[in-house]
Amino acid sequence: MWLSRCFIVGYAIPIFIWPRMNGVFSVYPLVPGHEIVGEVTEVGSKVQKFNVGDRVGVGCVVGSCHSCGSCKNNLENYCPKSILTYGAEYHDGSITYGGYFDTMVADEHFIVRIPDNLPLDVATPLLCAGITVYSPLRYYGLNKPGLHVGVVGLGGLGHVAVKFAKAMGAKVTVISTSPSKKKEALENLGADSFLVSRDQDQLQGASGTLDGIIDTVSAQHPLFPLLGLLKSHGKLVLVGAPEKPLELPVFHVLQGVESRSRKHDWRDEGDSRDD
Repeated sequence: MWLSRCFIVGYAIPIFIWPRMNGVFSVYPLVPGHEIVGEVTEVGSKVQKFNVGDRVGVGCVVGSCHSCGSCKNNLENYCPKSILTYGAEYHDGSITYGGYFDTMVADEHFIVRIPDNLPLDVATPLLCAGITVYSPLRYYGLNKPGLHVGVVGLGGLGHVAVKFAKAMGAKVTVISTSPSKKKEALENLGADSFLVSRDQDQLQGASGTLDGIIDTVSAQHPLFPLLGLLKSHGKLVLVGAPEKPLELPVFHVLQGVESRSRKHDWRDEGDSRDD
């Protein structure tokens, strides 16, 4: 497979900058990159799904055990023996190299076809950032027209989440610590409204209005104000992978209505990565 484009998401950067992060060891030499697109140049004798010249992509996983419950249900990313696209040990004992390379060899089971009418540079971020937000929108039923979805953070994941939610017919509110991102959210991405998460009056005015929230922030931040924005039985989905644990106010979650009516100050809590 000849590689044309490759991106990497922000949360993966510490993996190759620091030798160890949260118990994960980096293996050197390391070639990163897990949003990979290109063209098939050769196929093995047993390959059935692809031909030379096909436009294809590879995401975050390139191998699994193929026998556990997750694999049998097409959930290979949850396989306890899943093999990451780079910096992991493959079945034959070799170390996987990512997409910042000229070519790569991959199991056809972990390759996806790129439609001819989709530019490769546009397809690339869908292989990690895209599926990271598309999957919960579908799985938690937030893809129905007329629902009100909040997107926390307007970094890489947040951009794609807004566009997917709008394409699914949802009303979208972007929630950010940065007022400067309002124009981008409303005018460039088509969001319907914008909340500054440090503005208590704005949060109070939106209390209990969201059917679901996709939280893409990769830094430590309070969850309590977000819970207050949800309707009863609303869903808060965390996809940002902060390095430090987040606090979940379980008592207020159980109380429901109270968690939506009380105020909480975001100031001086966490930082603004992917805000």
